[in-house]
Amino acid sequence: MSTLQNKVQLIGHVGQTPEIKKFDNGKKMARFSLATNDVYFNGKGEKVEQTYWHNLVAWGKTAELIENYVDKGKQIAVEGKLVNRSYETEKGEKRFISEVSINEIMFLSKN
Repeated sequence: MSTLQNKVQLIGHVGQTPEIKKFDNGKKMARFSLATNDVYFNGKGEKVEQTYWHNLVAWGKTAELIENYVDKGKQIAVEGKLVNRSYETEKGEKRFISEVSINEIMFLSKN
């Protein structure tokens, strides 16, 4: 069961062109958002479609694949783990963020 701990799998569409950062050591990082959709029927029997946005981050070879093959609107599948972190804004405000750290990606769009 330990392989099921903190495992996230998502299929969705890329929200914007991924932001790629290259560090002094040559390692790359990709950061972007992914939209997933949910469809359900409310209490009145009406069909409701809801979109959820997820923050994603990838490192190393996975970031390089994203840099070369992923663009806004592409459909992808990802697997990774949920990571929580905090950072400080330029104004000194502490912010918290949750993101999926990707370790596998599958390209689903034809083009």
